[in-house]
Amino acid sequence: MEESEKEASPSAEDQLSGRSEGSGVSRSTDPVEVDAGMQIGASLDKVSLEDVCGDGGWPDRGAGEVLGDGLSGGTGGESLGPSGDGPGQDSSGDRFLYLAAWLLWKCLCKLYSSTLALHWRVLRKTKERVRKIQNEKVKKQVLVRAVTSREPRAEVRGGTIQQPLDHFSGRNDETFLQRFFVNEAYWERPHGPVFLYISGEGPVSEFDVLAGHHADMAEDHGALLVTLEHRFYGDSINEDGLKTENLRHLSSQQALADIAVFHQYISDRFDLSEKNTWISFGGSYAGALSAWLRGKFPHLVYGSVASSAPVKATLDFSAYNQVVGLSLTDVDVGGSEKCVSDIREAFVDVEAALLAGNTTEVERDFFCCKPPVELEDQLELMQSLADIIMGTVQYNEEGGVMTIDKLCDIMTNETGAYEEETKAYDRLIKLVKIYRVTGGDPCLEVSHGKTLEDLGNTDLESAGNSERAWYYQACTEFGFFQTCEDASCPFSQTLSLHSQTDLCSELFDVPRHSLPGRIAFTNKYYGETHPHTDRVLYVNGDIDPWHKLSVLEEDLNKGSKDMAVFIKGTAHCADMSSERAADRPALKLARKAIERQVAMWLKEAAWELMG
Repeated sequence: MEESEKEASPSAEDQLSGRSEGSGVSRSTDPVEVDAGMQIGASLDKVSLEDVCGDGGWPDRGAGEVLGDGLSGGTGGESLGPSGDGPGQDSSGDRFLYLAAWLLWKCLCKLYSSTLALHWRVLRKTKERVRKIQNEKVKKQVLVRAVTSREPRAEVRGGTIQQPLDHFSGRNDETFLQRFFVNEAYWERPHGPVFLYISGEGPVSEFDVLAGHHADMAEDHGALLVTLEHRFYGDSINEDGLKTENLRHLSSQQALADIAVFHQYISDRFDLSEKNTWISFGGSYAGALSAWLRGKFPHLVYGSVASSAPVKATLDFSAYNQVVGLSLTDVDVGGSEKCVSDIREAFVDVEAALLAGNTTEVERDFFCCKPPVELEDQLELMQSLADIIMGTVQYNEEGGVMTIDKLCDIMTNETGAYEEETKAYDRLIKLVKIYRVTGGDPCLEVSHGKTLEDLGNTDLESAGNSERAWYYQACTEFGFFQTCEDASCPFSQTLSLHSQTDLCSELFDVPRHSLPGRIAFTNKYYGETHPHTDRVLYVNGDIDPWHKLSVLEEDLNKGSKDMAVFIKGTAHCADMSSERAADRPALKLARKAIERQVAMWLKEAAWELMG
């Protein structure tokens, strides 16, 4: 690729120039750990890989080919050593030096990853894109409704309420302003139900009470629609709220108490009574809040819908990438075994190119914003590449840059973009180019220093303010750290738990050793996948990695009033959108099941009042 291309804005569908045929290697599936006390420079003929890098052992044949064939990976380098399966196969000095270099790089990755490599930037952009596209669809729906019937937007009111900064301390009288929206367009006064849309780790808008499946049901049942912005997100935060010493007031427990105060505020403002049945809705973290609200404040809401709700806190969320790998093989959504195999091969190629020192070529290939010369930036690059694929799976068919079907077409060359067989490395380049150009990014950010700077920024106007707040909650309550240290992960095993947990101390003075206890408390307090709730409907899709931390049918006790819906072929919070013609039949059926359950709750509540 020519340097001049970096100055232009190529089309997302531009074909990339072909490269030499790949070596067809596979990725090592053994995790490589490092004993920090071991001398890296020990003689390889006397010290095994287990001695130097933990229990990983010598890599499988695929990794041996990486070492032996040199894996130019499109970098133009020569083979760095003769082929072989492990130590003792060849005594040449060249191969010894290459093996030593490879081993040193892998071990240093493990050492460095104890303080490096975040993965919030790319996933944040994917989430923001999905949110933007969904809001644009809502605007169109509102315009159509304005022409064909009444105009619900005219009935939306916004405001703020004064909330205690700390609900659990009688000695703290500080407050903050918390934003909310109300839509009265469908409300059948005075006894119509109230549908509460719970907000999570981001700002709210009027569209949260204008459209979506909950809004469709509100119209059917004559419900008042209300939503409250989560504390410390959006505009619901004091000016100095992101400073570390003030983040102690950010927690799910405080957020639930906020909702209880908001419930009373709405009840007083609209003169509500027990005849107004409340139903809560939420997705992702907000889905967990919806379930927990029913568990901790059962007198406030009669029933709760919890979509893609990760109610089980977990430190090492390795299952996330296990589901990513499985979803990429699911033929029903366009995946295949070859797709995952080619992704693995591409990541091996990128690692090999970095190991060979071809950082300038890697920078040009992936349009990095800076050369990934430093090891910390190389790890950032590996995480950003993984995030593009992770985000595609999590938001499959929900408005992301591409779908699993499109991604796998590119990675397996089903698009016919290349006339001749090409390496997986080249196809990953094309994939990243489509992501970057479609998203309007001039280059792929790989600076670890910039990531730390953004996450450490306490300015409320900073781009990463929501991410700083959410990372704090991850460190103090939930974990949810998505790792890649086992054989099922299709990416680089340098993406470790240490890389994320040590930042808790660096950013928030939360020691890494305290995390297991914090997460254990969260699970004990809420009940993890066996919460003490009833009349909660848990909705999940099998493509969504977060379903691993939610409540499925097999988690429900016999006789439980909780219910679970599991949707084949759908991703994160897919059920929360209004129905679309292109929706999968299973998703349409799931929405009907949700509608029946909500209608049943409202009938049961009415019967209880009569009886």
